Amino acid sequence: MNDQESAAQFENLTPDVILDAVETHCGVFLDGVITPYNSYINRVFGLRDEDENDFIVKFYRPDRWTKEGILDEHAFLFDCAELEIPVIPPILSNEGTSVGEVAGFLFAVFKRVRARTFDVTCDEDWIRIGAVIGRMHQAGKKRQAPNRLRCTPEQTTERYIASLLETKLVHPEFSGEFANICLEALDISKPLFEGIAVHRIHGDCHRGNILESRERGVTLIDFDDMMSGPAVQDLWLLLSGHLADSMAEMNLILEGYAQFSDFDYSSLRLVEPLRFMRHIYFLNWCAMQRLDTGFTLRNPDWGNRAFWIQETGDLSAQLDHLRQGQYI
Repeated sequence: MNDQESAAQFENLTPDVILDAVETHCGVFLDGVITPYNSYINRVFGLRDEDENDFIVKFYRPDRWTKEGILDEHAFLFDCAELEIPVIPPILSNEGTSVGEVAGFLFAVFKRVRARTFDVTCDEDWIRIGAVIGRMHQAGKKRQAPNRLRCTPEQTTERYIASLLETKLVHPEFSGEFANICLEALDISKPLFEGIAVHRIHGDCHRGNILESRERGVTLIDFDDMMSGPAVQDLWLLLSGHLADSMAEMNLILEGYAQFSDFDYSSLRLVEPLRFMRHIYFLNWCAMQRLDTGFTLRNPDWGNRAFWIQETGDLSAQLDHLRQGQYI
């Protein structure tokens, strides 16, 4: 299924399909109100049952993950919950499965948690979030995730670059420069990953995926991009700038992290390569949804000449960091 077919298939998610899927999976009766949430890759809705319990249902984009890959994500959440790490595991159906299927979609249902986005206001907040991630990584080491990606240049970034070039999404005026920048960045980055341990990680652990409430404290959400990778991937996204300018914050994060998990300080050399990889990931992420009506309305200039002038400039600037050895 191509991107256009995948986007069009979401039109089959009618209100009746959504309500019936959740009622059957959870064994509840819903009040019929469906609240759509911002989610560009998948489709996510808020629902409430007749007893005023709130739910979130996520319908996964067709062909993005296999059922086995989604079950790997859920296994990580269940392992975290077993260790009382603050996450929101999926609700099991009466048949004991966390993944449902309806109208060609795989879906999962979660309890809705009311909380605000985590905000860092003092040193203790950095330490606290580092400790939560350290606890999460303890759970991450319990087992493998054989059906998920590994966060390495070869398994992620290389294929994303190839896809962007093969589909001719890069403006032809800049495709050569884009390819050369990426090739050099990969040549620099690949050796830096050698010898670095990997385990299950969140994969997208930025502040928007960390909530806080008086009742629950800090809660980690949205494990959709869960993968196997170096621990530092779940740390650097919290920083507001390059590592060289953010070592005070990183040291506080690691102070909390070290309370629960060992950290390989040599892996800090991966932060700037991971930043480059993240940029490519985001380009590919947008390419996957570029044909969705909602995306084109919000991003009318995505993919035009001006867009690629900016993108190649940003990638070139990050490559300069890699050339200069600004890994720590």
